[in-house]
Amino acid sequence: MTDFDSQERDRGITIFAAAVSCSWDGHLVNLIDTPGHVDFSDEVERSLRVLDGAIAVFDGVAGVEPQSESVWRQADRHGVPRIAFVNKLDRAGADLDAAVESIRQRLHPRPLVVQLPIGVEDGFAGVVDLLRMRSLVWADGAERAEEGPIPESLVDEANRRRRLLEETVAELHPAALDEFCESSAVSTETLVSALRELTRTGGGVVVLCGSAYRNRGVEPLLEAVVAYLPSPSDVPPALGEYEGTARERPADASAPFAALVFKVTSTATGRLTYLRVYSGTIRTSEAVMDVGSGRIERVGRILRVQADRHTRVDSAVAGDIVAVVGLKTARAGATLCTPSEPLLLEPPVVADPVVSVAVEARTGTDTERLMSALARLVEEDPSLVIRTDRETGQTLLSGMGELHLEVAVEKIRRDHRLDVGVGRPRVAYRETVARGVSGFVYRHVKQDGGAGQFAHVVIDTEPLAEGEFEFESTVVGGRVPREYVRAVEAGCRDALAEGPLGGHPVTGVRVTLTDGATHSKDSSEMAFRTAGRFALRAALAAGTITLLEPVAEVTVTVPDSAVGVVLGDLAARRGRVLGSVARAGTTVVTATVPLAELFGYATRLRSRTQGRGTFTARPTGHAPAPVEPVR
Repeated sequence: MTDFDSQERDRGITIFAAAVSCSWDGHLVNLIDTPGHVDFSDEVERSLRVLDGAIAVFDGVAGVEPQSESVWRQADRHGVPRIAFVNKLDRAGADLDAAVESIRQRLHPRPLVVQLPIGVEDGFAGVVDLLRMRSLVWADGAERAEEGPIPESLVDEANRRRRLLEETVAELHPAALDEFCESSAVSTETLVSALRELTRTGGGVVVLCGSAYRNRGVEPLLEAVVAYLPSPSDVPPALGEYEGTARERPADASAPFAALVFKVTSTATGRLTYLRVYSGTIRTSEAVMDVGSGRIERVGRILRVQADRHTRVDSAVAGDIVAVVGLKTARAGATLCTPSEPLLLEPPVVADPVVSVAVEARTGTDTERLMSALARLVEEDPSLVIRTDRETGQTLLSGMGELHLEVAVEKIRRDHRLDVGVGRPRVAYRETVARGVSGFVYRHVKQDGGAGQFAHVVIDTEPLAEGEFEFESTVVGGRVPREYVRAVEAGCRDALAEGPLGGHPVTGVRVTLTDGATHSKDSSEMAFRTAGRFALRAALAAGTITLLEPVAEVTVTVPDSAVGVVLGDLAARRGRVLGSVARAGTTVVTATVPLAELFGYATRLRSRTQGRGTFTARPTGHAPAPVEPVR
């Protein structure tokens, strides 16, 4: 239901976070289905920012996959309590114990398994509830489980696992330990209470199992959500600030209204702004303030969200996740509140993009439509960045990975019916002087029937270690008037736009005007500017020019087991390693790498580290490119 987008169905993965509200056992559950692929981690980041708890879903065959590990780390950073659900136990090779061990080894929590599967692979029929020591079996096509006694073949194993659960909880929870010491057992009521507290504090992770495809194990999972994960009233008040003063908002419907926008989408019926209400009540037609911009807007409609379906409601209270219609400028991360009680909540952190592609409209008439589509795309997904390279003139779309950009471009094609071309970004090379010339003479003479042009200049060129361009004049005796000297400098700057090696901008050169001559009638500022431009071009061609390429400082974080592979790959990309630091099972490698060699690096790094490697890059200037200098 939540993977309703056409691209999600075509690719068979979750791409966009989708919200759903449902009722269970007298409780309203607001759920956001987030992507698992690392390219869409920003969707997860914005969702975790507004959620009070999470369900981590693992594959019963593969256990903890690399991308699940990345999402788990994100939840750690936000301090979000979570429970685990081991899914797909009906598949060949599924093993609950192996999956739990991978959780323990790779994610380092204390897994607290509260269920035992009944049957294996195709024979998976239900679970044993180790808390209440009962069996829950789902018949084919049944919507509810049949409760019964534990199968005789599993009684001993169930008793062993129940004992193990009691011992583990007693190690972690003082009240459970006291009861265990007194009676050598822990009651179900004490276990439930202890599991709830351990989940909220992060002291342990409750593990359940099932097969979502066959609808087996889902009801106990919902019961665990209600029993163990915190409700909005269980979490501390939302913290914010305004004009340097710290403020907080409790999850109280009668408190001043405060909400955080975590998603914006454009639909055929208008702009939807998704928000989490932290305090107070929002009603239709009420005015709210976007604290960041100071703009006051009016809420048109409030919608209870069921993925791509919406139900209109009159109000929403603290703890709700809803969509509103009518807000024209609020962006993801914006705080909305009562105008008389301003409060600025901390927005989600937007990761820096790591991959870029050049995009352009196939036809010139579609260029304006493309820019409008790109602007809307960035509004919906803050992890996308659009910029125009001033030197190459390309429009660059940057994102979190190649799949991320591929999905974004396809969205433009489908939603806006635009034919978009995608190409590799061009690298902005430079040219510099490796060896200059001295006493280079250039005479500019032009006669075309009227007033002519005359300018005679003598220049020296030399490399400039630090800096882009310097010009000075050592002419004496007034052989070149001051205004003509300024014209020569302007002409030299004109010549820097295109170097002799490949037409790239020239940097790192000092030009000295040493001599010259004028004509009483034909000399002018234009003549000397032209002479300066052509003189420097010819002098550069006469000297030695070196091509420079942009380089970036790259910081790569990888598991210790993949360090050798990553270092070899950096060397193959002409990278120069500056150092490495070991940190708790991972290694951080710092290197300088030519920017041209970083295209496609994100995908290569993930494939070589099973998705667990990450990197950041920042430009650090230019370095000589590996080509023979032109003489």
